[in-house]
Amino acid sequence: MRRHRVVRVPASSANLGPGYDALAAALSLNLELEVEETGEFFVHSDVEGVASDRSNLCVRAFEARQPADGLTFHVRSEIPVCAGLGSSAAAIVAGLCAADHMYELDAPLFELARELEGHPDNVAAALMGGFVVCAGSDPVRFDPPPGLEAVLAIPPHQVPTEEARAAMPSDVPLTEAVDNVAHASLLVLGLAHDDFSLIGRGLHDRLHQERRRELYPRSMELIDRAESLGAVGATISGAGPAVLFWCHWQQTGTLMERLKTEASDSSVRRVQFAPGGADVRAL
Repeated sequence: MRRHRVVRVPASSANLGPGYDALAAALSLNLELEVEETGEFFVHSDVEGVASDRSNLCVRAFEARQPADGLTFHVRSEIPVCAGLGSSAAAIVAGLCAADHMYELDAPLFELARELEGHPDNVAAALMGGFVVCAGSDPVRFDPPPGLEAVLAIPPHQVPTEEARAAMPSDVPLTEAVDNVAHASLLVLGLAHDDFSLIGRGLHDRLHQERRRELYPRSMELIDRAESLGAVGATISGAGPAVLFWCHWQQTGTLMERLKTEASDSSVRRVQFAPGGADVRAL
């Protein structure tokens, strides 16, 4: 019997304001990777600009564990690329999960994904779903609170992750680091207790968003106006430029309408915080 697997992996938003490289959440946009033994190597992708050869990130991740000779790969994705929504993490996790499941490798998937991606937050959320706290080699996951939803506003320009990383200094003032620890703690406490007041207070960041303002001025303008638009607050998603607006489900409709008017230059999408991570089916 020919091996045949389909892997679905969620998008993710990293940092979540004050949790730089430590906090992330899975979102309800998915990448789907189908891998089948056909006797020939072939890659097809419906994502514009994504490679259709062995340099494809899904294939590269797969081949980190197993040769891809004789396999056909089909990549379908709802996740915008270069938007700060974990598209590369989803591709890496999909490739690793496909290889692991097809050949029963029992590999340490998080460690391998973190090594390929270069940082832990997006891959942890993609693998595990929900919200994750990345501390050391063992991320901790917890469920999204029941009333929480989100709206994405994605400006038309792209921000390469390398540029966003380069904007960060090697050292930051102690007062800023302490402030972010305090607000990250408030955010996690608010999420754990479904307390929207604490969630809103906890989204404040002093480490990375202002330092990257010149890379995405439109995104920062939207963050500055988040509460007046009807959100609990907003954060830059990962390296940007996507803005993640946090809201109670009763606020979502009004927020969407306001954003479609006030951010007409951006793609506006309603998303859920996804409780499930990577999922593999055998066909």
